[in-house]
Amino acid sequence: MADEDVSPQSSYHRDAIKTSVHNTSAQRRRQLAVAVGKERREALIRTKRLCREAHFDDNEASLEGDMNIEEERAVLNAQASQIIEDLKSATTYQGKGAAQKKVEALRALRRLLSKSEFPPVKAALQAGAVPLLVQYLSFGSPDEQLLEAAWCLTNIAAGEPEETKSLVPALPLLVAHLGEKSSVPVAEQCAWALGNVAGEGDELRNILLAQGALLPLARLMMSNKGSTARTASWALSNLIKGPQPNAATELIRIKGVLDAIIQHLRNLDDELVTEVAWVVVYLSALSEAAVGLLVKSDVVHLLVGKLAASERLHLLIPVLRSLGNLVAADSYMTDKVMRGMPNREGPKLVEREDGIDAMERFQFHENEEMRTMANGLVDKYFGEDYGLDE
Repeated sequence: MADEDVSPQSSYHRDAIKTSVHNTSAQRRRQLAVAVGKERREALIRTKRLCREAHFDDNEASLEGDMNIEEERAVLNAQASQIIEDLKSATTYQGKGAAQKKVEALRALRRLLSKSEFPPVKAALQAGAVPLLVQYLSFGSPDEQLLEAAWCLTNIAAGEPEETKSLVPALPLLVAHLGEKSSVPVAEQCAWALGNVAGEGDELRNILLAQGALLPLARLMMSNKGSTARTASWALSNLIKGPQPNAATELIRIKGVLDAIIQHLRNLDDELVTEVAWVVVYLSALSEAAVGLLVKSDVVHLLVGKLAASERLHLLIPVLRSLGNLVAADSYMTDKVMRGMPNREGPKLVEREDGIDAMERFQFHENEEMRTMANGLVDKYFGEDYGLDE
């Protein structure tokens, strides 16, 4: 809010904030995108990345409760090695019930990788899990088999960096199964696996981008099925999060992406809105082309509405980040936020989200209210005498 002692007359004599607003803001948003990505990954690494089994066997749960950590790990590692041997046997078995035998072995591995606080990923990899799972992902396999194999790969990718990198041989098939020839559940599970891979770092993101993962994930995000759109949005936010802007710019230019973002932001499903808002965070942080399209759409209005209506922190964080990026990048956006927020909360949002650089554009605004709000923020950060002529 503006300081009451700041007069419109004195505001005319102020110099503009002495910085290159465009370059500074863009650099800040890119740095913020990387920092936010690290924070988010740490906060969500277990709840978002690991695709857990919903229900466990009571006997197994009680058995684990009687063990110490090292004993449990030893048992799990032994189980993982045995299941991989079962998978190898199932690949060559040609007798009655061969297909079901494969599914059961895959399901056993998936459950093992899903249920524990200490998934035996390393043991499974050492026993040769990835080449087998790639084989089980081959086109023409039953959907149940494909789903179980993709789920196993999803949870392997939720492990340590080197464990995630072990999935490189599986990436072409995971990307291929995002296409229209695959069932929705299979495509969705593959998107989850790829989101885990993309979240590991630039090297794997670049591999996925080179293999064409962006377009099919964007098409999945356009789905009317909430879980599919949510998973694809999460995967996309990992895939485009920089620090280079190319992927973000390419994404926003895909036909239908902006319309899908707007459609999903209107949804009442907070989980879906949260993931789509994270896509907007990285689009607005990394791509000037995306900023230009976003501010001309209904995205700003929808984000402000979510900010005013929701008290859920996990949703408010990406909404605030998105608005902060847009505030700092575009003068029209700043005007819209400063005026459009309820209860005169606009200046507080600008302040909270490092949009102070954007205030330079409004120090000489023709509207007195905008001049006063802008100079009030400048006074708070730089002192009331900043920029006044001697």
